[in-house]
Amino acid sequence: MSVENKQRERVDRTRVPMPEQDAHRRAENFDEVPLGYTPEQARAEARRCLQCKKPACIAGCPVNVDIPGFIKLIAEGDFIGAARRIKQANVLPAICGRVCPQEEQCEARCLLGKRWEPVAVGRLERFAADWEREHGSVQVPTKAPPTGKRVAVVGSGPAGLTVAGDLVVLGHEVTVFEAFHKPGGVLVYGIPEFRLPKSIVQAEVDYLRQLGVRFEMSQAIGKTTTIDELFREEGFDAVFLGLGAGLPWFMGIPGENLGGVYSANEYLTRANLMKAYAFPEYDTPIVHGRQVCVVGGGNVAMDSARTALRLGADRVTILYRRSRNELPARLEEVHHAEEEGIVFRFLCSPIEYVGDDRGMVRRARCQEMELGEPDASGRRRPIPIDGAVVSVDTDLVIVAIGSGANPLLTQETKGLDLNRRGYLVTDESGRTTRPRVWAGGDIVTGSATVIQAMGAGKKAAEDVHRALSEPDETN
Repeated sequence: MSVENKQRERVDRTRVPMPEQDAHRRAENFDEVPLGYTPEQARAEARRCLQCKKPACIAGCPVNVDIPGFIKLIAEGDFIGAARRIKQANVLPAICGRVCPQEEQCEARCLLGKRWEPVAVGRLERFAADWEREHGSVQVPTKAPPTGKRVAVVGSGPAGLTVAGDLVVLGHEVTVFEAFHKPGGVLVYGIPEFRLPKSIVQAEVDYLRQLGVRFEMSQAIGKTTTIDELFREEGFDAVFLGLGAGLPWFMGIPGENLGGVYSANEYLTRANLMKAYAFPEYDTPIVHGRQVCVVGGGNVAMDSARTALRLGADRVTILYRRSRNELPARLEEVHHAEEEGIVFRFLCSPIEYVGDDRGMVRRARCQEMELGEPDASGRRRPIPIDGAVVSVDTDLVIVAIGSGANPLLTQETKGLDLNRRGYLVTDESGRTTRPRVWAGGDIVTGSATVIQAMGAGKKAAEDVHRALSEPDETN
């Protein structure tokens, strides 16, 4: 038996579970659900790592974190060292440790997972980042000498924050422009407090400020300032566009203009940034539904459903047109939703919303479906069953079927090519069709994960740095 196989035989087969809030209690508050590892739990889980000679987990990480390296440091009790090892590649570890779909990325490549449960990479990343922050040990790395080059980053979501963090360490002057009044983009207005506390995002942003990144809030680039003005009047040498995909999609069915029918984008923004969850301290205009229907099956649908429950709903039903096997949401989020009492109604898709005499939604007429052959997404296509239409009582509908590219900036800026869906066209390094302008994240790919946006930001930052370091380089 090889040394590696012997090690596999000795390892603990079961990963250390993450302590969580009780399901019934947490359904009534916005506190974080997972409570995090203790030092003893973190070291026990870290010792499960095989320390492979050719770690496939690194290749599964879009930002190429040295996963075995930081896990080894945790196993040895060097928690601060582990956090700093992660930050060599990832400027947002406390965020990624909470919301990354590790089960589809690094953990999916874990050799241990071929026979047993993979190492809990995300939970260990969260532990290391939290330990460093909570013990006041956050340290600003040594930065390269100033280059004299200035970079504007439009959007403070995961792609923009990654570009800013990487470029400022390389000696460039970086300013982030954000349309909202708080930095963080989708990390703040899209993801609920119980999954990603605002204080965590704020701490990561504060770290970037310590690095020297400047933040300009309430700046809708394309309206308040144009790309041309950033170059011509403000003297920036490069611009990165990390706008995200914030244009809500609807289904185009009758009744979508009724009161009480929200896009998930608007609903979560009202709940997160406008603090609807803190009523009556914050009297945010939002419908507090008793019988809530959420349309969709992704993470945003789970976030919307669980938020509605915490805002006082008696019953929350997720309407999803495919079966459970096709749900795109993380298994952990689906599990948490079910524990909290969210009802799933599969193979069911709204075809009309019916309102009362005041124009408020009161019922959803839904088409029952069956699954056919796979479509372009690889999932089996839902096919309507003739005559199978049911009604679901509801006084609040949240449509969470995805979002598109916001045209605010792209329509106002010449030289930026868009694809047929309105997303920016870039090359593999994030270069757009306009000189000195890069882009990455959801504005290029459509709605994706936080870590995928960060990966795109990292590639773009590398190319921006190379271009700024070569005076004759053109985009």
